[in-house]
Amino acid sequence: MVSVINILLVIDAIVMVVLVLLQSGKSAGLSGAISGGAEQLFGKQKARGVDLILHRGTIVTAVLFFILAFLSAYVLQ
Repeated sequence: MVSVINILLVIDAIVMVVLVLLQSGKSAGLSGAISGGAEQLFGKQKARGVDLILHRGTIVTAVLFFILAFLSAYVLQ
């Protein structure tokens, strides 16, 4: 049981890293270099399309990572 949870934890960590690396940066392009802080503060750029899917996938994998890490520590005791 512990090895299954640990294998799922490693797979989830790899998927989460890939999802984070596939996301575009918040300050991509010249407009981000000039007014990146203002756009981030006021939220003018909403995630759409692929960025939205990647963002939600990252949230799901992060929650799953937390649950698996908790289960891994709980099963070991």
